[in-house]
Amino acid sequence: MKLAGLQKTTLLDYPGKVACTVFLSGCNFRCPFCQNSEILDGGVSDISEEEFFAFLNKRRGLLDGVCVSGGEPLIHADVGEFIGKIKDLGYSVKLDTNGAFPERLKELCGEGLVDRVAMDIKNSPERYAKTAGADVDVGKIKESAAFLMSGAVGYEFRTTVVKQLHRAEDMLRIGQWLKGAQAYFLQNFRDSDTVLAEGLTPFSDGELEAFKRLLLPFIPNTKIRGES
Repeated sequence: MKLAGLQKTTLLDYPGKVACTVFLSGCNFRCPFCQNSEILDGGVSDISEEEFFAFLNKRRGLLDGVCVSGGEPLIHADVGEFIGKIKDLGYSVKLDTNGAFPERLKELCGEGLVDRVAMDIKNSPERYAKTAGADVDVGKIKESAAFLMSGAVGYEFRTTVVKQLHRAEDMLRIGQWLKGAQAYFLQNFRDSDTVLAEGLTPFSDGELEAFKRLLLPFIPNTKIRGES
């Protein structure tokens, strides 16, 4: 397993937990707004598994959970074995995923390896491929979302919104699609040197609030990431 990085402490990534976040290298999407563009091809390995698990051993009793992020963790056939080693140390695991691998998602949750899932919703189904920057089987995305909404595991949906990619009608269609979801977060785009595409811009606070108002009738637990 190629580990692209480790955030040693986070109070934000795993709700209710003091956690760390490990980033697995490689992804099947090429979202224009991706902040982790340098790890998408799977070639980055900044920390060894041995170093990572030595860190977890030292932090037992200080950290509650581990966020397994990417890239896309489920692109790796051996991700279950990797997460199993984390669970064996007594940690709770949150998985970040784009939802493109529903079979593997169901398998990991069914085996009790994942305690919470954060699934990225790239856009309304009709505009998914453009937003993901790759060919997308939207049926698999919908399968993953439906599985999470069945209540098999705690979850949240989240969408990074970009002015060039998202419209009010997209928010309505997402709301209709994910009606009744447990939790949904809007995340405003942030530009940086590692963003995959140039020329993208965020929404204003007022525009984000307007998107939230469109979603609330469908998903009452809609929030803007970072708001109190």
